[in-house]
Amino acid sequence: MRNRPVPVAMVIGLVVHASHRARFEEAARTLSGVSLAWAVYDNEDEIHQRVESLLRSTGVDGVLLGPLPYVRVRDLLPPDLPVAVTRSAALDLALAWCRALASGWPTTPVSVDTFAQETVDEVAEALGIDPAGVSCLPFDPERTVDDIVAFHRAALARTGAPYVISVRTAVAAALDGEVEVLSGLPGPITIRAELHELAHRIRTRRATGRRFAAGVFLVAKPSGAGAGPHEATALDRARVGLMNLLLNTPEFADAWIENRGRRGVVVFAHAALFEELTSQWVALPVLGQAEEALGVRAAAGFGIGASARICVALAERAAARAEQDDVPGAYLIEDSGVMIGPMGGAGPALSFTYREHGTGLEALAGRARLSPATLSRLAALERSLAGQPISPSDLASSLGITDPSGRRLIRKLTESGLVTADGSAQVHRKGRPTRLYRLAIGAALDEK
Repeated sequence: MRNRPVPVAMVIGLVVHASHRARFEEAARTLSGVSLAWAVYDNEDEIHQRVESLLRSTGVDGVLLGPLPYVRVRDLLPPDLPVAVTRSAALDLALAWCRALASGWPTTPVSVDTFAQETVDEVAEALGIDPAGVSCLPFDPERTVDDIVAFHRAALARTGAPYVISVRTAVAAALDGEVEVLSGLPGPITIRAELHELAHRIRTRRATGRRFAAGVFLVAKPSGAGAGPHEATALDRARVGLMNLLLNTPEFADAWIENRGRRGVVVFAHAALFEELTSQWVALPVLGQAEEALGVRAAAGFGIGASARICVALAERAAARAEQDDVPGAYLIEDSGVMIGPMGGAGPALSFTYREHGTGLEALAGRARLSPATLSRLAALERSLAGQPISPSDLASSLGITDPSGRRLIRKLTESGLVTADGSAQVHRKGRPTRLYRLAIGAALDEK
C-alpha cells in the first residue's frame, strides 16, 4: 500500500470579534496538537466574507463560532465539517452578576439579552435573585442590534436600573455613555470547554476514518439463472472481470482485494478510503463502470465494525440488500446498526435508518441541525425505550458522547419539537432532581 501523509496537527477555525480574540487565545492555551486559524471581524457585516476567506484559504478540520456568526454563515459550512457553536453559559451570567455586586449595584432590576429564559431563571434561583426583577430578551437570529438596544432602553426607562447585561459587542457600543454594560460573553472556561470538545470530536472522526472496514462486491445473478455449467462459467468470468476492474481503479490502490466465492470480490481498507471513493456514502461510480464495461449488474455492500470478521459479515448483509434492487447500488451497515443507502453511480439521495429505512429522516435531520446518522440512532433509541422518558445524561451515555453534549443535544431536540419534557427524577440523594425527556422522533417522521 502507498503511504499517505498523516497530518501532525488539526486546524480549528475560530470566528471571533476583534475585541474577543485575546480571551479565545487564552482559552486555547491548554490545547495541544491544534493549530488555530482566525476569521476576525470588527463589524457583523464582515462575518460572511471573513469566513468565506477562511474556508477557501485554510484546510480547517472544524470551526468554532458564536450563534450570530453561525446564522450568518451556515450556508458556507460544508455539511461534513465539525462545527461547535459557543454560547454563553450559566457561569458567564453568574459572573456578570457577581461583577455587579462587586461594583456595589443591586442584583435587580436588570435587563439581560441573548441568554435563554431557562438559563436566567436557573442562575437567579441559584443566587437567590428574584426573577421578577429581571427583564430577559432571548437570542433570536432575526432580531437586530437596534431591536436589542430598544429593549434595554425600554427596561431602563421602566426600572431605572444602574446597568444591563449584554452578550452583543455592538449593543454595548450603542449604549456606551448611557448606562453601564456588563459583559455576559463566554469566558475562557466556557470557550475552553467548547474547544476541547470540538477537538475531541475531530479526533474521534479521524479515528473512525481509520477503523477497519470491508466491502463485498457481487455480480448479481441473472433473472432465472440456474446452476448449470454455462451459467457458472459466465458468473466466473464476470467475477474475474469485476475483480480486474477494481484492481485497475486508482481509488482502490490502497485496498486489499481478493476473490470471495463464485460471484464475489472482497475488499479490505480503512473506512476513510471507502468514504472517499463513495463521496461520503453518496455514490459508487465503479458500479456503473462495471455495467458499461462488463455488461453485468454489480451490487456492493460495506461493513464497519470492531474486527475483520464482523466487517465482512456486515458487508455481506449490505451487499445482499443491494442485490435486491433492480439497479446497480450499494449499502453500508455499521456495527451500531446504522444502515446508509442506496448508493448508485448517479449519486441519488441517501436514506438513513437504524435497522430499516424510513421516509423523511434526512429532511427532519436538516431541520433539527443534526446529522442523519445521529437522528437515526435517536430514532432507534426511542424504539428501545418504548415510551419511557430519559435523562440527558443517560441519552449521552447511550450515544457515547459527553454529558455536556447530551444536554446540548436535548436543547436542539427541544427547539425542533423532537423531545418533550416529562417530569424529573432524583438520581442522587443530594442535589437537584434531573429533568426527564420523552423522545418524539417517530411521531415527527409519521407526519412527513
